[in-house]
Amino acid sequence: MARPRIGVVAYQGAVPEHIRALERAGAEAVPVKWPKDLAGLDGIIIPGGESTAIGDAMQTWGLMDALQQWVDEGGAIYGTCAGSILISQEIVNGKPGQPHLSIIPMKAHRNGFGRQADSFEADLVIPPLGEEPMRAVFIRAPYYEVDHPDVEVLARVDDKIVAVRYGRHLATAFHPELTDDLRMHRYFIELATSKSNA
Repeated sequence: MARPRIGVVAYQGAVPEHIRALERAGAEAVPVKWPKDLAGLDGIIIPGGESTAIGDAMQTWGLMDALQQWVDEGGAIYGTCAGSILISQEIVNGKPGQPHLSIIPMKAHRNGFGRQADSFEADLVIPPLGEEPMRAVFIRAPYYEVDHPDVEVLARVDDKIVAVRYGRHLATAFHPELTDDLRMHRYFIELATSKSNA
């Protein structure tokens, strides 16, 4: 049986770490830079990094519109940290006119937990991953504001939302690729290869 094919937007950020995690989780990981790279993918991850830089590169290389169309046609997407900002409907504290994809109906508060010096780790229990806590690494992390019945809140830190699911799409304010815990990547692979939006 063919392995699931999951793309990683590969302009900047934790690209090699996501590719390694996806391969270890049983997927074929594909770097994505051009619209043509979207062909045949089951899902795509937009990694952490700098949301303005990644968004500008996506716009420049023609990936922004292509990715929006790919999602509209049924593709599943997972944004981590900066990537989650780029798939949010609204960005708080973003650059004016910052390019982004309006995929998950929520507000992402950019640098919501502070700057680089305010990075931290936390143990989170994320129900779809089981009862064992997941060690989550937060680096210049956002948090989310959700007011839509179809957006499922998966985790919070200090009452701030840091992980959500919307149909087959995921967003986390933390970096699962920076630990050896593959459960978040496996969960996304499962969502991306499912035919249901439930």
